[in-house]
Amino acid sequence: MHTPENLFYSKEHEWVRVEGNKGYIGISDFAQHQLGDIVFVELPELDLEINLGESIGVIESVKAAATLFSPVPGTIIEVNEDLEEAPELLNQDPYHNWIAVLDLSDSSRLEGLMSAEAYNAYCQTLES
Repeated sequence: MHTPENLFYSKEHEWVRVEGNKGYIGISDFAQHQLGDIVFVELPELDLEINLGESIGVIESVKAAATLFSPVPGTIIEVNEDLEEAPELLNQDPYHNWIAVLDLSDSSRLEGLMSAEAYNAYCQTLES
């Protein structure tokens, strides 16, 4: 499992990359592996204000459907429209292919997320 060090991770298997006041959100390698071949991604609406833990979309695979939860609060300012035509991009490279970008409303919420090391340890508890 690949887990980049420069990201923050949630227990729901989303990651956040922070650039200035922007939070790029995607799913982890663990999540895409558990889902299997991804066939559909429902993207959130632009300008939607999101609270911590709220649903921002759905990811469907050949095995399951999973709700995508926002690991941070903010306003949706961009979505990755490439995923509408090619949802399998999340399987190919889940860290390069973000799902949405939020204008972060409370960056202190990042403190509640896990480092790569802590996330790897968390995922190991799920596999045993």
